[in-house]
Amino acid sequence: MTNKNKWDVIVIGGGLAGLTTALHLAVNNFSVCLVEKNKYPNHKVCGEYVSNEVLPYLKSLGIDPISVGAKYISKFEITDTKGNPIKATLPLGGFGISRYTFDNLLFEALKNKTDIFFETVEKVIFEENQFQITTQNKTVLFADFVVGAFGKRSNIDAFLNRKFMQKNSPWLGIKAHYDYDFPDDTVALHNFNGGYCGLSKTETGAVNACYLATFKSFKKYGNIEAFQKQELSKNPLLDEFFKNARPYFDKPLTISQISFQEKKPVENHIFMVGDSAGLIHPLCGNGMAMAIRSAQIFSGMFIQLFQKGDYDRTAMEQQYANQWHNEFDERLKAGKFIQRVLLNPNLSKAGFAMVKKFPSLVPKIIQKTHGSPL
Repeated sequence: MTNKNKWDVIVIGGGLAGLTTALHLAVNNFSVCLVEKNKYPNHKVCGEYVSNEVLPYLKSLGIDPISVGAKYISKFEITDTKGNPIKATLPLGGFGISRYTFDNLLFEALKNKTDIFFETVEKVIFEENQFQITTQNKTVLFADFVVGAFGKRSNIDAFLNRKFMQKNSPWLGIKAHYDYDFPDDTVALHNFNGGYCGLSKTETGAVNACYLATFKSFKKYGNIEAFQKQELSKNPLLDEFFKNARPYFDKPLTISQISFQEKKPVENHIFMVGDSAGLIHPLCGNGMAMAIRSAQIFSGMFIQLFQKGDYDRTAMEQQYANQWHNEFDERLKAGKFIQRVLLNPNLSKAGFAMVKKFPSLVPKIIQKTHGSPL
C-alpha cells in the first residue's frame, strides 16, 4: 500500500477480470490501483458457471472457489423451445458459484495488497506517455499503464467513443436466485422463442436462473413476470421451474444493451480484459472463464516484458492483441454460430435432430467455446 497518486498500473473495473489482473500484478510486486464503482459483495447479472480450465491458474494466485462451497458441475443439458432434452458430460467440467461470493473472494485476497478506490471513473486521458484518470468525485490518479475491465457497456466506452457503442443492441439479460430442487452437478440451457435461460446451482444451494432475450420478444409483454409466464413457459421445463421455484431476490436483476459487436483488445492505449475486450454469447456458458483467462494473458505478458526491461508500449500492445485474438477468436466465432442456430427455428430443429442422432457432437461443440486448463 502507498499514499502516492501514481501507480505502475491502474485497473478500471473490479469484476472477475479486473480483480484477477490486479491480484496477479500485486503478488508480483507491481504497484496497482483498482477503481471500482460498487463496494463488495454484490450480485450481478451472470450465468455463474465457470469452466474448470481456470482452476489451476486461480489456485496459483491462492484462490480456491471450492473452499467457499462452489458446486462441482460435470453434466450439461440443453432443451429446444418445446422442452425436448439433449444431455451430455462436460469435457472439462466446471463449478457453480455466485458473483456475490466469487468477486468477494478475490477482493478479500486483494484488498491488503493494493490501493482500491470505490468511485466511478469519468475520464481517461493519455498524454506524454502517461495516463490521467479522473473520477466523478474529482479524484485524480496517474499511471504508466491502464487496464480496462469495465464490463459489457460503460460510460468509459462512451467517453472513448468505442465503435460498438454507436449501435443499439437488441439484447437484455435477467437474473435471480431461487429455491428449487435442481441437481448440484448439472448446468442446463433451456431455449425459448427469442432467447435462452441457464440454470445451475451456486455455493449457497440456490439455483441461479439467468436468461438472455431479445428486446423485440420482451417488449410485447411489458414486464418480466408476464414475459416469464407467457413466453418462457412455452418451454415446459421453464414453465415448471418458474411456477414452483421460490425467488430469493425481491426482484430480478436486469441489464440492457448487451453488445456482441466486435471490440478491440487495445484501445486508446488501454489494455482491455474480460467483457471490455469481447463478449461471448452467454449460451456458451464460459464468459467468466474467459474473463479470468484474459487477465492471465495480460498479466503474464506484462510481467515477462518488464522482467526483460522491455518497455516498448507499441510492441506490448501488439503482442497482447495478438495473444488475445489467438486465444479467443475461434471461441467467439463458435459462440456466434451456435447462437444463430439456436435462435433460428428451422436451423435449431435441424441442429437438435443432428445431435440426437450423433450425441458425441455435443462435447465437441462445447470444446469449441472452452479452452484448455491454464
